[in-house]
Amino acid sequence: MIGEQSLELLSDRASAAHAQIQSDFKDINPIIGVNRGMRTAGIPADAMTIDCLVTDRRILLVLHDGLPDAVRLQYTLRNEDPSDEFKVIPLTEVTESALYGWMKDYFSR
Repeated sequence: MIGEQSLELLSDRASAAHAQIQSDFKDINPIIGVNRGMRTAGIPADAMTIDCLVTDRRILLVLHDGLPDAVRLQYTLRNEDPSDEFKVIPLTEVTESALYGWMKDYFSR
């Protein structure tokens, strides 16, 4: 699978950012999830969600096999379906620091 290495890289970066967020902010305790279910529906993509239960907010990251060097990003709510509008950014820009900043900024009250 094309996206498997990208998903592993993204997961490692998100885990490191998550650990730092937990250390720095006691009121933000994100939950990271990886969903490969889109593949069973015939969509060649994997998704990662970063949820904040306190604010009910979600950061959605999609790795599509057709865009192997990019990530589709959307800020959304946990209890709503995502829209069709995603920001597409290079995978190289989704660093541990970027993920940390997104969680800090979007999940802080």
